[in-house]
Amino acid sequence: MKTFNVNIVTPDGPVLDTTVELLSARAQSGDLGIMAGHVPMVAPLQIGVVRLVTGGKQSELVAISGGFLEVRPDQVTILAQAAEKGENIDLSRAQEAQRRAEQRLQDNQDNVDFKRAELALKRAINRINASQGNL
Repeated sequence: MKTFNVNIVTPDGPVLDTTVELLSARAQSGDLGIMAGHVPMVAPLQIGVVRLVTGGKQSELVAISGGFLEVRPDQVTILAQAAEKGENIDLSRAQEAQRRAEQRLQDNQDNVDFKRAELALKRAINRINASQGNL
């Protein structure tokens, strides 16, 4: 199967530079599957897990917190606000972030920014899913 290069970059620097057969990601318009030779495009990404496939098997999961995906026939670049390889995620820290976000959402205080708490909860769940291999 043909391969293509994938780069995932954040403001803090590169997170991943590899060659894969298939990439799947969640765009604002829905799930995308990208293979070598895909039509060029740019798409905004949601908070989600980027799944990379090499040799017919899932090779890597990367938790991203939104951003943009640019597709060229032999190259995919993801510019993410934050990205972390599933294998590098501190699961206990992500679970604690989930607990804190859920607590904020349950509090009925006027000073709680619910949108911000919802996004924190989505990011925490996303990191947990990437670390455990859940999609």
